[in-house]
Amino acid sequence: MEEPDDAYIIKSNPIVLRCKAMPAMQIFFKCNGEWVHQNEHVSEESMDEATGLKVREVFINVTRQQVEDFHGPEDYWCQCVAWSHLGTSKSRKASVRIAYLRKNFEQDPQGKEVPIEGMIVLHCRPPEGVPAAEVEWLKNEEPIDSNLDENIDTRADHNLIIRQARLSDSGNYTCMAANIVAKRRSMSATVVVYVNGGWSSWTEWSNCNARCGRGWQKRSRTCTNPAPLNGGAFCEGMSVQKITCTSLCPVDGNWEVWSEWSVCSPECEHLRVRECIAPAPRNGGKYCEGLSQESENCTEGLCIQDKKPLHEIKSQNIETASDIALYSGLGAAVIAVAVLVVGVTLYRRSQSEYGVDVIDSSALTGGFQTFNFKTVRQGNSLLLNSSMQPDLTVSRTYSGPICLQDPMDKELMTESSLFNPLSDIKVKVQSSFMVSLGVTERAEYHGKAHSGTFPHGNARGFGTIQARNKAAYIQNLSSISTRNELKTTAIFGHLGGRLVVPNTGVSLLVPHGAIPEDSSWEIYLAINPRESSLQPEGPDVLLGPEVTCGPSDVSVSSPFALTIPHCAEVNPEHWNIHLKKRTQQGKWEEVMSVEEETTSCYCLLDPYACHILLNSFGTYALIGEPISECAVRQLKVAVFGCLSCNSLDYNLRVYCMDNTPCAFQEVVLDERLQGGQLLDEPKLLHFKGNTFSLQISVLDIPPFLWRIKPFTACQEVPFSRVWCSNQKPLHCAFSLERYTPATTQLSCKICVRQVKGHEQILQIQTSILENERETIAFFAHDDSNFPAQMGAKAFKIPYSIRQRICATFDTPNAKGKDWQMLAQKNSISRNLSYFATQSSPSAVILDLWEARHQHDGDLDSLACALEEIGRTHSKISDITETEIEEPDFNYSRQNGL
Repeated sequence: MEEPDDAYIIKSNPIVLRCKAMPAMQIFFKCNGEWVHQNEHVSEESMDEATGLKVREVFINVTRQQVEDFHGPEDYWCQCVAWSHLGTSKSRKASVRIAYLRKNFEQDPQGKEVPIEGMIVLHCRPPEGVPAAEVEWLKNEEPIDSNLDENIDTRADHNLIIRQARLSDSGNYTCMAANIVAKRRSMSATVVVYVNGGWSSWTEWSNCNARCGRGWQKRSRTCTNPAPLNGGAFCEGMSVQKITCTSLCPVDGNWEVWSEWSVCSPECEHLRVRECIAPAPRNGGKYCEGLSQESENCTEGLCIQDKKPLHEIKSQNIETASDIALYSGLGAAVIAVAVLVVGVTLYRRSQSEYGVDVIDSSALTGGFQTFNFKTVRQGNSLLLNSSMQPDLTVSRTYSGPICLQDPMDKELMTESSLFNPLSDIKVKVQSSFMVSLGVTERAEYHGKAHSGTFPHGNARGFGTIQARNKAAYIQNLSSISTRNELKTTAIFGHLGGRLVVPNTGVSLLVPHGAIPEDSSWEIYLAINPRESSLQPEGPDVLLGPEVTCGPSDVSVSSPFALTIPHCAEVNPEHWNIHLKKRTQQGKWEEVMSVEEETTSCYCLLDPYACHILLNSFGTYALIGEPISECAVRQLKVAVFGCLSCNSLDYNLRVYCMDNTPCAFQEVVLDERLQGGQLLDEPKLLHFKGNTFSLQISVLDIPPFLWRIKPFTACQEVPFSRVWCSNQKPLHCAFSLERYTPATTQLSCKICVRQVKGHEQILQIQTSILENERETIAFFAHDDSNFPAQMGAKAFKIPYSIRQRICATFDTPNAKGKDWQMLAQKNSISRNLSYFATQSSPSAVILDLWEARHQHDGDLDSLACALEEIGRTHSKISDITETEIEEPDFNYSRQNGL
């Protein structure tokens, strides 16, 4: 009727096995094959009311000790045997085991970060136990019921499976194991479901910002579809796109010439008409103002209406006589003009001792002239560069500046420096000695260059200083060392450092920790030769030197800062500036646009330099694409002078070069080789991309002391030659002649202006004698003494202070990521996603600060920025200068960090 059941001994409590049979005379238990003693049985008898048969029920106790003492091949078991007059009956074997549950899980669930809609699998292997433990999952201490959520499955081998992760699935998950003995909790596993950012759709293109002509339009998108959540990645790519556009300019209408008068009508009137077609209005232009038809009396009162005379008829003889006088006067005037033109032509030919045919009448008034040149004939033995092969079949007319020496001074005719402004033009000079000239490229020189007045961290224009500093600006050129290759090399280690090409504005900052510990690399920084291999297309221009840093086969763990000077007047509405890199095959590819949002590199455009954060070495250059005619290329204008071989002549050489330190130093070193002297502080000229030419003229020459060759006081340079110079300085020369050797002082003005644009006047006042010249010096940040600095000396911020700043601002707080406030206080407000991808955004921001302030080291401004944020507990200036041991830091006590 009842058989003994399997049982578990919990702790030290014995268990009871029972057995019931009918009809039974006796019931005994047998455990592990042996009969249990009769005294250990507890027996009860009763009567079955339905059948009247005797029912016997027997109980026995099994203790923990009995089970532990048994050492058999199987578990401890017991079986009851019943007897009656019908025979015997045996029950099933009931096993008796000691229950337990171990403390440690065989496998705890592990935390995960998964994208939204990804699969989550949390593994759990409960502790060993008897009976086997049952597993239950908790989320944030609340039980999970997989029956209520079809997205969750907990049936597969105690594992928790979430098929498609949702944001609500983020939380702390715990595995619970329990049996009849105890419960156990696993380690909690944190699950984060993140959302990677996605771009929204592009907005519509904006209207062209220029109402007329070339401009730009842009469109934008935001990283909100979806926005990044729970540490998801920020969108890759640019958030703003710009393209150039051209708006059709409105053309106002204009009247054509009046038609002939019509035949006189019976009403004594005649008509004439005109149409608004010269040109016709288009693109929204205004229609012509005024009448399109005009009428008047056609008989001057002689018309007879209704056969009645209106006026008396005047004598026709008088009218005929007046017409003859009029035509006679016109004929005499024409003859006089013809005679004047022939006389002027004969005079100019007789005075043409310089072999140049001036064909523009503006030369008579001292204006700017156009010269007519023919290509050189092949085989002329007087060619200075006979290797050039001109076109023998085509005659061309060139409009541009020319400056020729006196024909008597034949030796000076061979100096190519006099003809540098026309390096791409051949001139045939027609005179008694027939000299033909061909100019080749100038010789290459290598070496250090001085930076002139390139500003570092201030708002003044390059080359613009106060008048009181003028005497400290100019220097005798002989004090500048000869040129070596523009390259700096040093060995850097884990502490980082700085490389500077002396006095060129080009530098490289390798931050602390960018190079692995126990490693050292030989890193170099070089400015490529003056003739760049990058040839911009169309109106694009090269804005600075072509810079190479290397070696290219190594990589750094944190970005380095490369500083390249540029000559553009920074305005995103007028310029679209790109960074380009030369590939191993020698081709140039675009890295990024300065206004582009990207996480691969970062460009910060200051007024006179571009600071670039990069992860790979190579050759880089800045290209400017003008997107309006208001784009300004800043030119430095400098005047040099020296005596010629003829002691009565004095040469003035005017240079227009890019407003970068390296471009100015190229000119300075060339002039040194020619014995030139800088005559006035260089001036800054804003040259617009409006296609208007450049004019250079000599003014206010003392009339009785000096004279200049006829028709050479004014020179005009085409726009394309100035705009597309590709880092080659423009050079125009003027030759002045003294009336007597007693004249030792020269005073005049050089006017350099763009037609319908900016103008600069350079005042020349100098002695032409060597022993009377004033010795004055170039004003510059002379960094030639420190081309390479390694370790702590290369940085303005001490490393200990830098670590404290990074530890403070890299840590998020309730008000936002503090490094973003640090960036904002340092005027870094664009492309913050680049810093977000760095392991220490604050460190990269400080590296950029170091690159921008390598000369001024304005630590006070940084201290004020930190104090404004409110994250510092004491003023940085309270830390004394004794914490800084570097001797090259030039700052006051208040600037100490």
